[in-house]
Amino acid sequence: MTGTVSLAAAIRAALLECDPQAKVMAARAAARDWRARRLAFAFDVAMPDRPGRPETPELLHPARMPKRGRGNSERGRIALWHALAHIEFVAIDLALDMAGRFGAEMGDEFVSDFLAVAADEAMHFALIERKLRSLGSHYGALPAHDGLWEAAEVTKGDVAARLAVVPMVLEARGLDVTPATLARVRESGDEGGAKILTRILDDEIRHVRFGSTHFAAICVQRSESPEILWKSLVRRYFRGAIKPPFNDSARQAAGLSLAMYGAVAMPAEAS
Repeated sequence: MTGTVSLAAAIRAALLECDPQAKVMAARAAARDWRARRLAFAFDVAMPDRPGRPETPELLHPARMPKRGRGNSERGRIALWHALAHIEFVAIDLALDMAGRFGAEMGDEFVSDFLAVAADEAMHFALIERKLRSLGSHYGALPAHDGLWEAAEVTKGDVAARLAVVPMVLEARGLDVTPATLARVRESGDEGGAKILTRILDDEIRHVRFGSTHFAAICVQRSESPEILWKSLVRRYFRGAIKPPFNDSARQAAGLSLAMYGAVAMPAEAS
């Protein structure tokens, strides 16, 4: 690349942004500048251990999070969209860190894919934040859980582990749960919300496919079976449970075969 500002410096700056809107703009700018060849393919600064965070929302351990409930009350709707906003906000940083931490060893295409993911997640967050404001609320009005970034912390030393856990487990779980959420939102008459979730679901299939594609390439380089390596990494680094039901068609479109995730999934009766 021909730019003078380093790719790593641009990504690090976006990661360290605390203000949500500034992070959105910085992530999108990094992706745009990379596409326009304004950033040098250089990794001259390290990625931070933790990204910047706003003063709110209060971050709680997942076990301390209040129950959101399933009702269609105003409070329930706000809680749903706030939870989705937080997921997308953290996803910006997960994608940025993927590109900045592992881009030097993985190359241009890897960086392009995950900066595109970061830009998508920034757009998703902006759409949901606008939705929250239409409901009389905003991001930060409710507590949020601090578990998502743990996946980045425990996999920071191995790109295969990061791919196995973040896109191929955490984002893949979004493929499973979003259709039911979309159905509830549509049944409530919220077509605007349904359009947001449909866009997110379509994008997340592509994001998971980026993860599975690069994971498969690593397996070729390491002469490893993708199924065996993925299962071993999930068992080592992912502390949660992989629970059915699964959106098999979306997972298949994203490059995840039933043979892979079925072997580590909890039985339906146990979930």
